[in-house]
Amino acid sequence: MDNRVYYGEYSLKHWIDLILKKNIVLPEYQRYFVWEEKQVRKLIETFKKNEFVPPVTIGAFKNDDGNLNLILDGQQRLTSILLAYLGLFPDRETYKKAIEIFANEDDEVEDEGELENVIEWTFATLIAKGNDKKTISNAVAQGHYKPLDFGMDETFLRSKFLGFSYLVPNVADNTVQQKYYSSVFRNINIQGKPLHPQESRKSFYFLNNKMTGFFDPHFTKGISVKNLSNVGKLDFVRYLAILSQYAKEGNSDRIAKGFKSRMEEYYEQYIYSVVGENSLPIFIDFASAFPGVSYKYAFQRLDKAINDLEIPTEFDSIIDMDMYFFGLIYWILFREKTVDSTSKEKLKELLQAKINTFRADDPHKKSPAALKYLKSRIDSSIEIYNPYAHD
Repeated sequence: MDNRVYYGEYSLKHWIDLILKKNIVLPEYQRYFVWEEKQVRKLIETFKKNEFVPPVTIGAFKNDDGNLNLILDGQQRLTSILLAYLGLFPDRETYKKAIEIFANEDDEVEDEGELENVIEWTFATLIAKGNDKKTISNAVAQGHYKPLDFGMDETFLRSKFLGFSYLVPNVADNTVQQKYYSSVFRNINIQGKPLHPQESRKSFYFLNNKMTGFFDPHFTKGISVKNLSNVGKLDFVRYLAILSQYAKEGNSDRIAKGFKSRMEEYYEQYIYSVVGENSLPIFIDFASAFPGVSYKYAFQRLDKAINDLEIPTEFDSIIDMDMYFFGLIYWILFREKTVDSTSKEKLKELLQAKINTFRADDPHKKSPAALKYLKSRIDSSIEIYNPYAHD
């Protein structure tokens, strides 16, 4: 593919206009705005001191509706510039307190549906309210944003510049373009400040827009694992990839063989196998695992089983999470079984006993990602669930 790259710079005022007029947009796989107020202030101070600010990367994308300019790198910087211009900042603490109040049914508060989720937030929420400062300011709800003064006037906005690289792939096919930009997005975040692997990998889900819900279903979003000070959400693609190979081969002997230190590549290969791109023949054919290429009913049954079995939503380690989910996902999604929820206490007792055994094994506890320990958890979880899985 003959790709072109152009370089230049725009004033901050011009960047703001581009955002407000929706001439540049965020692709769906971009993560949420995660910067804190102090980071925004630091960025603005950097402009004031005429210090270097890394350029942003924009990509041209052709679709049936025309041309889109995708923000591939620089979302946090551009959002910060917009917020500083508007004099607003998402009030996350107020949002968290409001959600806590909603959890108490005795308290009377405004309808939860009227709250903006400023935790899972991008600037698209603001520009949906209007395309100028006055309209947006009048439309934001009290308590959702806090007013802030970043000391930016019109002269400042017109005299400070932010650079860019503009990628133009010489191809019109949507899938080829998306594959190209998925790789660009991935490479940017490998070379720069890395995203969490799940965030970076998310760009590949959009190689087939109809399958995005398969890789990142809503019912898994609240399930997490805590490791010291880190909290990570359940990596559904990890389970799908591993169990797809298990279903194809009938055992765990060759799971991720050759990918010991390249597990992200392994997951990418699985994604390619689902969206119809070239992939390794180690995974079960998607149409065989999900007849009619329909997965929604199977996911509904998995969601129901998670609720009926009262599977925890927070785990202390990946060992615990794997023991609960490998067998459950395998029997329901890949073997089309139903797990007997009337025996949930006995089932959970068996799972916990095996978890305790694995966590008492110091090498396993210290290196749970090692393939030999991963295979042990796969086999044990599937075996424990087996007697409770029925047609």
